[in-house]
Order: sequence, then structure tokens, then C-alpha cells
Amino acid sequence: MEAESADNVFIPQVTFTRIPKIGQEFESHEEAYNFYNDYAREAGFSARIANTKKNKETGEIYWKLFVCSKEGKTDETYQNTQKFAVARIGERNRGKTRTGCNSRLAVVKQQTGQLWVVNKFVEQHNHVLTTPSKVHLLRSHRHVSAAKKALTQQLAEANIPTCQQVRLLEIDSGGPSSIGCIERDLRNHERNIREEQRGHDADTLIEFFTFEREKSPNFYFDYEVDSANKLVRCFWADSESRRSYGVFGDAVVFDTTYNTNQYSMIFAPFVGVNHHGQTILFASGLLSDETAESFVWLFSKFLEAMPTQAPQIIITDQDAAIAKAISMVLPFTFHRYCLWHILNKFSEKINVMVYNDEYHMLVNIIKHSESSDEFEERWACLMENRDFANNEWLCGMYAIRSRWVPAYVNHIFSAGMSSSQRSESGHSFFKRYVNRKNSLMEFITRFNMALRHQRHEELVANHVDISEQPRLMSKIQMEHQMVHIYTKKIFLLFQKEIDESHFYICTKKSSHGDSKVYVVERREHGKTFDRHRQLTYFMESDYISCSCRTFEFNGYPCRHMISYLRKKQVLLLPEKYIFRRWTKNAKMHCLQDPTLGFTDQDSSSMSLMARHGLLGHKASLIVDDAALTAARSAFLMGEFESLHLRVKEVDDGGNIGSMRHNITTHEQSHTIHDPSVVRAKGCGKRLKSSKEKSMSRGNRQCGICGQHGHDKRTCPKRNERSTAIDGRGEDDYVEMQQVERDDGTFTSQARDDGTFHSQARDDGTFTSQASSHYDVHELVFLTFVIPLKAIGSRAARWLLEPKISRKWRVATAVAAGTNNQPNKEINVEPSPSRPTQRVLRRFRAATYRVKSGTVYGPDRSGRTPEMGWVVAGDGLGVGLYAGLSPVSHAKERSGRQTEK
Repeated sequence: MEAESADNVFIPQVTFTRIPKIGQEFESHEEAYNFYNDYAREAGFSARIANTKKNKETGEIYWKLFVCSKEGKTDETYQNTQKFAVARIGERNRGKTRTGCNSRLAVVKQQTGQLWVVNKFVEQHNHVLTTPSKVHLLRSHRHVSAAKKALTQQLAEANIPTCQQVRLLEIDSGGPSSIGCIERDLRNHERNIREEQRGHDADTLIEFFTFEREKSPNFYFDYEVDSANKLVRCFWADSESRRSYGVFGDAVVFDTTYNTNQYSMIFAPFVGVNHHGQTILFASGLLSDETAESFVWLFSKFLEAMPTQAPQIIITDQDAAIAKAISMVLPFTFHRYCLWHILNKFSEKINVMVYNDEYHMLVNIIKHSESSDEFEERWACLMENRDFANNEWLCGMYAIRSRWVPAYVNHIFSAGMSSSQRSESGHSFFKRYVNRKNSLMEFITRFNMALRHQRHEELVANHVDISEQPRLMSKIQMEHQMVHIYTKKIFLLFQKEIDESHFYICTKKSSHGDSKVYVVERREHGKTFDRHRQLTYFMESDYISCSCRTFEFNGYPCRHMISYLRKKQVLLLPEKYIFRRWTKNAKMHCLQDPTLGFTDQDSSSMSLMARHGLLGHKASLIVDDAALTAARSAFLMGEFESLHLRVKEVDDGGNIGSMRHNITTHEQSHTIHDPSVVRAKGCGKRLKSSKEKSMSRGNRQCGICGQHGHDKRTCPKRNERSTAIDGRGEDDYVEMQQVERDDGTFTSQARDDGTFHSQARDDGTFTSQASSHYDVHELVFLTFVIPLKAIGSRAARWLLEPKISRKWRVATAVAAGTNNQPNKEINVEPSPSRPTQRVLRRFRAATYRVKSGTVYGPDRSGRTPEMGWVVAGDGLGVGLYAGLSPVSHAKERSGRQTEK
């Protein structure tokens, strides 16, 4: 490039009026630069400011030099000795751009006036000029205007990524070359905003909350800082959320979520359900940790902010810190654990084979037991049959059954919620708007937009209730009555109960003082179902209660109650069975204070997009008409230039739309520091390698001698044992010998402080004997490969069942089936360890992997060969090998004989 500059001279071909001239005057040096930059755009190069001279006494600028961007040369010494002397990570591999171009324009301020005059102009360049199709890529011709900054900021609030923002700008401008900037410029602008906010983020958030409270006195917020004056806790609730709690705050769901801001502060929303069955927000908080102290503070602020008393029930996951805080702050609120989280842990806490066999029975007992006595009876029967009593976790969950089993908690109104699913769905909804890169102000801005969308869904449901009426399925007066009272969502549920009530027969069972007991049975097609419900009528209060607890739990009458009312010829549903929270007028009793509420649309925030769209539409109509002829185009171009100057002269106070996250540039010192980046216990964790896991276990137990302080690689008794494979140090395995006899039997022996002897005959008998010079509990891992002609699954199960290795965490392994009939009890086992793989390669035999109850051969056909294999241990079986490990799971089996 520099060689080219020595021989070639390039003169731009530009319109005469665009070429600067010596003596040309400008009102300011900014105007002079803009004129030179416009000339550079048409010429095909990029301009930049090279030098400035100031008066030493006054500091006033009196001389400016503008040059081509390729002026000067690259400092090779700096490049080689400093910049690239060490590896630089994350830096672009940018080539050389300077060619020593001498093209320039110098302006000087007049001594007697305020005008600036061109005193030097060099037109020639020593490099090739850029073509018009690529001139928009030059640096001085790329500019992110104030309008585009505000527009992209609003698009970012809608969680539209930068790459898609560029696509939208391309559509609006007519192509990439007409945007005025490139994607990198937008990303640099976002970076600059983040840098401006750094150190002021927490201050800006508190200022925003203070401003919201000034607009609406019913906006509530509070915060706490630590000893270093860093923000650690924050709570807020707007007027609409507080009003909603006054109506629907009887049941609350609380859960925390992560990865919503760049400080990893935990987002903790309080949610509930409205009269349309939709998830609504009551309040929100940000916490730096999940300690009981933080939750006590959060729940205390929640009680202070809410207009009514504490909720009847609060549903959370099984967290000790949350439970402690609720017991301290909400002592009269029933605390229910999330049923879904508990049921989801069964697969981790229960033996795999038992879990697969009994999970559905467990769920049936937990969910469908309608009384505590029924649950106790069925639970005790299951524990006795499956020996679950030894499972510590299951016993612990049984001890706190009153917190999560429906039979114990369904008597409390929960709006149909038995888990924290409402909160989980709310997290999923809000995370469509926020991400882990957001600052606190970006988070709150996007959060408010998501909240507006959530509340708009309630507005749509209200509109549907007013303009539509659900179809009626019968002429029952009760159905005609409730279609005008219940919301559509609740009415459809109640309508289903009415339809099902026709299949139930209510008969009187007994009478006790002021109460009567009825039995409600289901009869369909002449068949009576075994399950029946018990309905009690209290004469003094004229109130009925059903054993299914649907009315108490959901808040609308069940089919059994409707069957009783029909029997008593009650045509209309009594008011005592109508929960006001499920009606269309649930929020009508709230005071309509004009200072309360949440505006549907922030006019200052949305006006820029509205104005931009309106002006763009008008401009496009004018451009369409003017582009038809050259005369019209020339006329409109001149009018545009004069109009542009007139628009700039309009004084609007410098207010270009609402840019909420922009930091005021005042010099006052901030009082609240940004929060520290935290690592919560529920955030994503880095996956560790097996080596890291083994190093983090601390003082491990030796696999040879059972002592602590060293492992099997450094054990002093290592040399005393015989090696398994040619002395290569595979001390997990002992040497095997296998002898096949002429009479159809074979003998396998494993020695080195332990002996195993087995015989298999053609008559279908199999004998085995195992002994160990170690303690009995040390013989824990035996894997057999025996032709299934000589052994059945019962014998294999007897051999393998007691030898479950904690090392591999596998369930009891059994034999594969024979004659192409795979045994369905075989489990999916983990992949073999590296020592096992080396042993398998040593024997050079076919291997079979257990997967979904099928033994796979080398051809991966998924069928069991006629000569099957017994598979145990780590999922692969070959030869006959044994391992010694001090795990106390083995039982001694010797001298026993089992027939096929």
C-alpha cells in the first residue's frame, strides 16, 4: 500500500460546489468539518480531525486541521516492541490503514471577526478512493444519531437483540447502506452506556424508584446496603400490585430465580392468581444472598407494603432459610411445600428398580388419598410391602407430611395451586424480557414492560367476559345463574362439575345431632363405582362439606355438592358457596383512586417511535411523488437541505424522547455503590472433571487397605498384591484362571487374598463358592460371564444381588433372558471405567452393553444371542474377574447350589 502511494496520485471527481476553496468562510470550525466530511463522502475517503491550536493566554481555539484518515504512517517500533510483544486476547486482527496521505484542509479563525477561513487545502490522495457503494462503511460517515440511539434503546427494552435491531433499521431505511451506521457502531453505543452506568447503577435505580413514588404515592419501595455502602437488598411494589393483593392475596406463591442481571442478584417475586386464573404479580425483590436474614427482611417489607393482612397460605419449595423466615414473619400463614418439587426428588432418593415399579403407586397414594386416615393406611401398607422404612429421606418426608400431602392441606383455600408452578411460569415469562447481561436499570425497565404485557392479558380477559358469553350445555337454572357471575375461566370449570353431577346419586347414610351424613356414589351405564364420597350437612349453619375438599381447595362447588343441591331441589347456587374472588366484579369494590394504577402506555417513552413512524410515512409519500421526475427530485433536495437547517433551529429543550437508563452527567458523588457480583446456591454450576471431583473429596479412603491418608496408588501394601494384567498396576482386579473340562463343566478361580470357585454342568446345575482373607464386607464387586445354558436368572440374581457396589451406584443386576427373550428387569448401567475397559481388551472377547432391558451385541442389533451373558457391575460382562474394595454392602454366599 505504501509502495503504491509513492507512484500514484488520485484526485477525487466531485461536484464543483462541494469542493473546498481557499478563502472560503464558515461560521464555526464544526461547520467547516461537516462541509469537509460531506466532500469526503462524495469523494470516497474518510476525514478526521488531526490537530488543534489554542491561544496560550485565553485557551481559545484559533486553528483546526482536518486530514484524510490515511494520513500518517504506522509506528512499526511501537507495534513490534510494545503492542504485539505479548499475546493480546480478544483484540481484532486489524491490518495497517495509514499510507502517508497528504490530503488536508486547514481553517483559521479571523482575528477581527468570528468567522473561520480556509487557509490550506490539498486535494490529491496517494491511495485508491472508495466507491460510492462502499462509502457508508468509512468511519467518518458512520454515525448513530440521537433518534437511532433512542429507537434502539426502546427495541432493546423489548428484548430485541442488536442483530435484529439492525434488520429492522434496514427495512426502515431501505437497505444496509442507508442506515448511517453498522452493527458494530450500535454495539459500541451499548458498551458506552454500560460504561457510563458503571458505578452509578444502584444510585440510578433508587432515583428511579423515588421518582415513581413522587408520581404515585402508593408506590412502595425499600432497600438496604452493607457496611461498604453496597446495595444488598431491594423491594418494590407498585399501586396496581398492591390493589391486586387486596383482592387476590389469600394465596401466594414465592420462589426465587437467577440470571436476571449482571450482578447475579436473586430475583424474588411474590405471585398469585386472579379471577381469570392468570398469574399476577404482588411484589418483587432483589437479594444478594439466600440466607434466613435476607428472607426475614423481604417478608417483613412484603407485609408492610400490602394493604391487607397476611395471606392464608404461602407455597414455596423446600428451603430451610425460607421456612425459617416464614415461621418468624408469617406465623399465622400456612406454609405449604411445593408438591411437584418433592415428587421430582423420588427418582433421586429411591432405588431405581423400586422407583420404576412403584412410582405410580406412590403418586396415587399421595395425590388421591382424600383423608389423613386413608393416607396413613395406604402408606403403611406400602412401606411394609416394599421395605421403604429404611429410606431415611422417605421417613423424613413422612414426618413433615402435613406440609405437602394433599390429604393434610386441601382444607385450606389455595386457588387450585399445589405447587410453585405459578412462580416458575412467571419466571419463564419475565426471562423472555431480561437476561444476565442487564444492568439494574435495564432489568427494571424491561421488567416493567413485561409487567405491562402481563396486565394487558388481564385486560383482554375482562374484555372477553364483557363481550362474550360461554355456551350453555343444559337448561339448569344454576348454570344460567353462574354464567353471569363467574368469569369465563371459572365458569367453564364449574360447568364441567354440573355436567358430571348427573352421574352421581346422593343417599342418606346417618344422622348425628345437628348434622347429617350422605354418601355420594357414581353410577354410569348401570354400574356403581367403588369410590364414593361422604358429604356432611350441618343443619345449624345450613352448610354442606364434601370429603373430596374440592370446594375448600379450589373455591367453587364440586360435583358431589351439586348432586346434593339437586336432590334437595335447590335451583340456584346459594351465595355462601360463591367466592367473590372468582366473579367478574371481583375488583369492583376497590377504591378507584386516580393516583393508583399503572399506566397502560408511557406516552413519553413511546412517543418517539410514534413520531418516527408518522414522519416516515409522510416523507415516503413526498419522496414517491418527487422521484418521478428529475426536476421534482432537485427541487425536493433543495427543500430538504433548507428544512433540515430550520428543524435544527427549533428549540425543544434538547429533549429527544425518554431515555430511561441514561445517566445524568452531574458531578455529584453517588451515595449507594453497585452490588457485588454474587454466586447463589441455585445458579448454574460449572461441570467438573473426574480428576477435579476426586481432588475435592479431601481425605479419601484407600481402596486396598481401607486406611485414610493415602490412596491405592501410594498404598504400602500395593506391591504385596498380585497384579491383574501383566503387572501393569491394575490393582482393582485380581488374576483369573478359567479351565473348561471335557464333561461340560468349567472352573473359574480368582485368588490373591480372595478365592472364587464356580462350576457349571450340562445338567443345568451351578455351584459357586467365595471366600476371602479380608473381612467379609470387602468382597463387593464380582462380575460373571457364564453361558446361559448353564444358569438361569434366579441363580444369577442370587449371585449378584448382594454385590452392589457403591462405587458404581448401580441397582441390583440380573441375568439377561435366553432364546432371544431379553429379561425386562435389566437396568441401564453406567459406562465402564478405564481399568475395566483395559481388562476387556485383555481378554479379547465380545462385549455386551445393557440398555433399556436389552443386551446389545457387537453388531448393535439389540437382540439377545442364543448364548446369552450374565451382565452386572458397571454394565459390561466378559471373562471372570473380581475386585476388592472396602464397601460394606456385600454378604457372604458360599457352598450353595441352585438349579436352573
